[in-house]
Amino acid sequence: MEQREADAAARTPFAADAQRMLGELVAVRRELHGAVEVGLDLPATQRILLRALDGLGLEVAVGSALSSVTAVLRGGRPGPTVLLRADMDGLPVREATGLEFASTNGAMHACGHDLHMAGLVGAVRLLAARRAELPGTVIFMFQPGEEGYAGGRTMLEEGVLDAAGDRPVAAFAIHVDCVTPRGRVVTREGAMMASASALRMRLLAAGGHAAFPHLGTDPVPVAAELILAVQSFAARRLPATDQAVISITRVSSDSAAGNVLASEVAMEANIRTLSKETLEAVKANLPALLRGIAEAHGCVLETEFVESYPVTYNDPAETRFVREVLSALVGDDRVTMLPAPSMASEDFAYVLDEVPGTLVFVGAEPDGGSGPMHSDRAVFDDSVLDLVATVHAELAWRRLEETGRDR
Repeated sequence: MEQREADAAARTPFAADAQRMLGELVAVRRELHGAVEVGLDLPATQRILLRALDGLGLEVAVGSALSSVTAVLRGGRPGPTVLLRADMDGLPVREATGLEFASTNGAMHACGHDLHMAGLVGAVRLLAARRAELPGTVIFMFQPGEEGYAGGRTMLEEGVLDAAGDRPVAAFAIHVDCVTPRGRVVTREGAMMASASALRMRLLAAGGHAAFPHLGTDPVPVAAELILAVQSFAARRLPATDQAVISITRVSSDSAAGNVLASEVAMEANIRTLSKETLEAVKANLPALLRGIAEAHGCVLETEFVESYPVTYNDPAETRFVREVLSALVGDDRVTMLPAPSMASEDFAYVLDEVPGTLVFVGAEPDGGSGPMHSDRAVFDDSVLDLVATVHAELAWRRLEETGRDR
């Protein structure tokens, strides 16, 4: 332990302090893990965070439309503002990890958001302890509703970017990963994660008797043709260098009997793209193509295109800065620059649409391995929390110093 602290102190002024507070951060993480909540209304989670931030001399505000927490730390030296973000919500998954602190309420932090919150609490404490020398201001954004509820967008609407008066010059977020080796950090320039949208469809037909399909209109084979058209659209109507992943995720009919032809088939397609241009091409062309096919078979197709999270875009200049900081912290051999983006999505994208910044993944794979993210067997090694806290604090401090020098 003494050697690890000595090595940490040599690398950064924050790492040794983070290591000493690791036990406290683990305790915060495990309390959050047991109190997991889903969606935008997270009162128990919010109370734990407010208690963990109490007494640090912060300007704290809570959300109106969601249980968010925004904390502002003003440094003793003049300078710009940066933003650090952690998400708060869990998933409607019944935990099956067997951990002694496992959730028992039918929800689970299966995506590591409990580590995100505890790690950011650590960064708050590290930076607050050096407030007098801090060259600027830090906004800490604790955000509910990342798992499909667009909580980041709601916090933007409620003014999180203006919480300190000056808008941030940069924004950073960390996401842990339970299948990446502990302590490895991962990022990339440009598109980091895909956008997520949905195409909801209602295919309407006359229906009829299953014995006499020629006397009615059966929408089921038409639905099958639409499904095939969706797949060929992605493969043949979009450039191979900027593809989309389009998956039919729901299909159901209104037929309540085995001898009745349906009069309606409901379907939903999940759409992932890596650029705004491809998203616009899908939005403009795919519904029209599918409506034409339906009409050719005597059916009517009603469509609703639902845009959700945009592309998570890591600003190239900010990401080069982040890579330098990460290499100094953990060594260049433990920093991975992804060759291609992930087709999963993240609503930190809303912040990155407004402020240049970077999303970083930190490996938290436990000894013995883990189930995949979002599964009921996902396990995260919370001994990585000192690294999460250190990376947050270092990125904020060095970014403020860099901008101060530029001024």
